[in-house]
Amino acid sequence: MLARRASAFARSFATVVDSAGVKVAAVDNGQPTAAVTFLVKAGSRYEPKPGVAHALKNFAFKSTAKRSTLGTVRESELYGGVLSASLSREYLALTSEFLRGDEPFFVDLISSFLTSGKFLRHEFQEYVLPVVEAESTAASQDPATRALELAHSLAFRSGLGSSLFASPHSHVSLDDVKAFAASAFSKGNIAVLGTGIDSAALTKLVEKALDGASVGSAATESKPSTYFGGETRVESHGGPETLFIGFGAAGPADPALAILSAHLSPQSSVKWSQGLSPISGAIPQGTSVQPVLMPYSDATLFGLLIQGSSVEGVKEAAKVATKALKESTGLKGDALKMAAAKAKFAAASSLDGRDGIFSTLSSKVFANSEPSIEATLASIDKVDAAAFSKSVAAITKAKPTFVAVGSVQTLPFPDEVGL
Repeated sequence: MLARRASAFARSFATVVDSAGVKVAAVDNGQPTAAVTFLVKAGSRYEPKPGVAHALKNFAFKSTAKRSTLGTVRESELYGGVLSASLSREYLALTSEFLRGDEPFFVDLISSFLTSGKFLRHEFQEYVLPVVEAESTAASQDPATRALELAHSLAFRSGLGSSLFASPHSHVSLDDVKAFAASAFSKGNIAVLGTGIDSAALTKLVEKALDGASVGSAATESKPSTYFGGETRVESHGGPETLFIGFGAAGPADPALAILSAHLSPQSSVKWSQGLSPISGAIPQGTSVQPVLMPYSDATLFGLLIQGSSVEGVKEAAKVATKALKESTGLKGDALKMAAAKAKFAAASSLDGRDGIFSTLSSKVFANSEPSIEATLASIDKVDAAAFSKSVAAITKAKPTFVAVGSVQTLPFPDEVGL
């Protein structure tokens, strides 16, 4: 039934390759505003030097051959639009949100950065580097973010293990950023996603914006991901005691892990109730356990982020979470059906917002697969008890990724929580 309700939404998507060689996908549900995202394969896994992708992200919407930085701000505000840039391990996303009908201006604005960004030295020193430093400092002071960054480094080492943030020792130069942009801003690396706009209309705008541009056509390549695992402990003060217990695997995302995440999630479907998670009713007060599922194009990292105000509480919560994870291999019957239903709802409801739509579309567009929620829901439906048990057993047999951030002298070690 959920698949049928989602079918109208799914069929309204279209994926094409226009004459400019750029993939385009869009959906128009009649909303009063529209948004366009230029997705570029310029995430941290592709950077030739640590911190370059982070610096490139903060060069977004700066001076181009068509507009100065101030001109970009003034014209965007004149239209009432909102500009934003975000960085993931695989993609740089340049997004504009605006009133319907203003898409020609905003498509041109973003494309001009890709085709004629000036990368001026004074903007690099006065605007880019201070923001890079501020974002890196904020990330280093957030235990959860720090734990996830360290977890990726242990799990994948290079590639997906590259940090989203430039470290104080990165020493990124303007020439480094220019060189990375020159290689990344090619037609084979770009996809354009839209909401509130017709796919054919968006395709024409993209074709016009990139027609005759000097953007290359070679696609960015990266070494295939390999999962390693490992352990690290980092002293930190001023935040909650934090543990990350994770497992990873190379290859395409396994729908069984979405079911596992839903099963272990302590979040209740009914307000003020504990829910039926094997974790929610057993962890001490003042602690939290959050399943983390991070699928990428050729690997997946799954884990449990555990935080609390006291070392004792975090240690007990980690024991409960580890026990629940290991016992999940025996999930079957109504318990499996319930977890699968929660996973399907989470996948479908993620398409209610633009961020979820763009996140769902990104990997599918580059992989030349149909951007349909129906396929995702169907893959979850196919997971039976035997397949689920096999998937969970396989991923938990791998070397764990264990990260401790906080009072490392007293936070538990892997063997003390049941690993």
